[in-house]
Amino acid sequence: VQLQASGGGLVQAGGSLRLSCVASGRTLSIYNMGMGWFRQAPGKEREFVAAIKSTSSSTYYANSVKGRFTISRDNAKNTLYLQMNSLNPEDTAVYYCGAIRGHPITSTLKNDGLYEFWGQGTQVTVSS
Repeated sequence: VQLQASGGGLVQAGGSLRLSCVASGRTLSIYNMGMGWFRQAPGKEREFVAAIKSTSSSTYYANSVKGRFTISRDNAKNTLYLQMNSLNPEDTAVYYCGAIRGHPITSTLKNDGLYEFWGQGTQVTVSS
């Protein structure tokens, strides 16, 4: 499974970006995969941002992004999205998408150490 993240860039505080993560691979479908977004700022550990379950599409967010970010998925397009609004400089980081096969529970989706597949990361920079 290959994940390709895109959509990052430079934006002013208060602006918006939409990240995409396209999954590819032979006979691949993300329908039965839990997926998530994590981010890593310079000098900091990678942290959970948002996740979405496989079949139920229930969503989960870090408190720092709740109400500003929206995670969604289009199974037909094998694509995961992260709509980011009201961005602030603290959101500056490299954003990574990840996937776990099966139907992981909530705690698993929030743990980057349990993800099986990762995208290469896309840089988001928010200027003040």
